[in-house]
Amino acid sequence: MTTIRGTCLCGGVKFEITGPLSSPLNCHCSLCRKQHAAPFRSRARAQVKDFRWLQGENLVKYYETPGGYQRGFCRECGSPILNRTAPNSKRAAQSPQSLSQYGIPLAILDDSQVRPECHVFVGSKAPWFEITDKLPQYAEYAPG
Repeated sequence: MTTIRGTCLCGGVKFEITGPLSSPLNCHCSLCRKQHAAPFRSRARAQVKDFRWLQGENLVKYYETPGGYQRGFCRECGSPILNRTAPNSKRAAQSPQSLSQYGIPLAILDDSQVRPECHVFVGSKAPWFEITDKLPQYAEYAPG
C-alpha cells in the first residue's frame, strides 16, 4: 500500500495514511456545505489505525455538531482536516465501528488517485447547484 500524505493550506498540519481509503463520495448535506463553503464535500474514510500525524496535531481544533460528529480544522488557516465520531455521542453508541474511522477531505490529500463513487444527501443539496456527472445519487446515505 502506498502512503498517502495530506496537508492544510498553511502547511502547519501534516499527516499520512498508510492503509486504504474507502467509501469515497460527495456529500451535499448542509453541514458539509457550510464547513467547506462549497456545494459539497468530497471525502473518503480512513481507518484510525492507518492515520498518523506528522506535524501540527495541536493546530487542529474541533467543532462538535449536534449529530455527534467532530469536525476538525486547522486553527491557523481554516482548512478542514478530518471528521470523526465523538466518543460519547449517540452516534458512537449506535454505531461503535464509526469510532475506528476518520472522514478525510479528498482535496487536502497530496496526489491521491481516489475518486468519489456517488453523491449522498442530494435531497438537501444546494438549490443553485446542478449535479452533471453520472455518479449514483442518494437522497440521504448510500446503501450498505
